[in-house]
Amino acid sequence: MAVENSISTQKPSWLKVKLPKGGDYNDIKSKLRQKGLFTVCEEARCPNLSECWASRTATVMILGDTCTRACKFCHVKTGNPKGFINPDEIQNTSEMVGTMNLNYLVVTSVDRDDLSDFGSSHFASVVEKIHQDHPKVKVEVLIPDFNGIEEHMHTLAKSNPFVIAQNMETVKRLTHPVRDRRASYETTLNCLSFYKKHYPQIATKTSLMVGLGETWQEIQETLEDLRKVDCDIVTIGQYQQPTRRHLSVERFYTPDEFSELKRMAYKLGFKFVASGPLVRSSYKAGDYLNYLKAQGHEL
Repeated sequence: MAVENSISTQKPSWLKVKLPKGGDYNDIKSKLRQKGLFTVCEEARCPNLSECWASRTATVMILGDTCTRACKFCHVKTGNPKGFINPDEIQNTSEMVGTMNLNYLVVTSVDRDDLSDFGSSHFASVVEKIHQDHPKVKVEVLIPDFNGIEEHMHTLAKSNPFVIAQNMETVKRLTHPVRDRRASYETTLNCLSFYKKHYPQIATKTSLMVGLGETWQEIQETLEDLRKVDCDIVTIGQYQQPTRRHLSVERFYTPDEFSELKRMAYKLGFKFVASGPLVRSSYKAGDYLNYLKAQGHEL
């Protein structure tokens, strides 16, 4: 299937979603507020919030709310946190798991280039705390690249998350200007390769946005590169411009095109693929767990 770059960039009907609602949503939100806890799901205004919360899956962001990098697609504020880490994040995250009665938690973070270990030890402490307090809960981590330093990647991986995710975001040609100059296509590939080589029992995952001007062939080549490093899981979703200061949407892909991308990824050998207009990197992340159970894996 060819990508036609002349398609209108006016937001199509399939990107319109209903506001989150329902008994589960309101009850969980009330309990979180009572304890002063917040999820990325809410702060990022994720369109899949109700669906994920109903399946007892959520995403939390640690290491503060200020990123040291400035990717042109991301709405998280940037700056220099000057080494500050909130030690309460470890306990608060564990409390959130209990409050929400989660089965599956995604832990992500901003980039912290201001820290000597790029935040890897704090990340590991959060994962270990959840394992200690909630041993039945599966923890997926969506992590920074830790500057590609193996010592720090080992620190994170030794906490034994269920899935390690690091997002490729876009095709090689568009890596810059889409991503911060300190991030690179090669670094992400090398990190995914490192985790699979040294910790083969942990699934690896990445995510791609489309609609930034990439070609169909470039998507194919990116997926092929990811499979060369044995990446297990990929999610593919539509880029949507957060503000006028961010990169513009070049085109909106149709649901049929996302279905074709899903077929392409499975054909290349990915174990699990989520592909759709509203898919985000943590979209129904717990579905991978359900997939493994359906395949008869003991977890």
